[in-house]
Amino acid sequence: MASMELRPDSQGKVRDIYDCGDALLMVASDRVSAYDFVLPDEIPYKGEILTRISAFWFERFADLIPNHLLSMDPDDYPERFAPYRDYLTGRSMLVRKAQTVPIEAIVRGYLTGSGKKTYDENGTVCGITLPAGLVEASQIPEPIFTPSTKAELGEHDENISFERCAQIVGDDVAAQLRDASLEIYTAAAEYARTRGIIIADTKFEFGFIDGRLSLIDECLTPDSSRFWPAEGYVPGAVQPSYDKQFVRDWLRANWDMTGEPPHLPTEVIEGTSERYKEAFQIITGTEFVPAKEQ
Repeated sequence: MASMELRPDSQGKVRDIYDCGDALLMVASDRVSAYDFVLPDEIPYKGEILTRISAFWFERFADLIPNHLLSMDPDDYPERFAPYRDYLTGRSMLVRKAQTVPIEAIVRGYLTGSGKKTYDENGTVCGITLPAGLVEASQIPEPIFTPSTKAELGEHDENISFERCAQIVGDDVAAQLRDASLEIYTAAAEYARTRGIIIADTKFEFGFIDGRLSLIDECLTPDSSRFWPAEGYVPGAVQPSYDKQFVRDWLRANWDMTGEPPHLPTEVIEGTSERYKEAFQIITGTEFVPAKEQ
């Protein structure tokens, strides 16, 4: 079964969410988005890989911060999902409902992407002044918390200063977001380095559950982070990565960003799927085997 016939209560670019009363069922599809478009082709196993990587980190950091995960066992889900057990296995999570914090909690350990653009313009990233002389992929002396707004579907997130973040959510919550984000990123980056991966930057989602700040949504996946191979890392150039950059590069070379996005060639679909599998294996230390084959 490639999908479910049940209509989700809400739907993101790649995830479908079902309201289960006092919990939510989050289902990660194999859809892929790029440049704010959902592409017509799916990436095999993508949803399962991202879900299982998130679960790995949730468990690893359970002593650092609570998270929303209740179960990944379809036997624990409401009865109406029973016919879809094969599809849900590995790619779904039953999670606690949370009061979502309306901020993308971003941590940057290396200079790239939109941070590099503003640094080149005025030497700052989200209002934080960085040393002169940094280049593409330079390591930032200390990881920095660079929040952004959460845009509506189809809109772009906006990078903001910590002061603006505090205006939106309050001084106490902003400080909690910053401190938790930096602590989790630092611990994850240290672990990833032992596995041969540089986490250049990442985006966390937080919510309050029973009054406590908790990790929600996905965590430290190739979709929410830039993972670079440590081997061959050289500042001054765009780094190869274990994510959908392969898709973005093909689109940029073959599409003018107008109208509907084109179908991806087979080699791009398969190559992207292999990158996700490789990221799973490196991070978790286990070879990726689809859950329904275990």
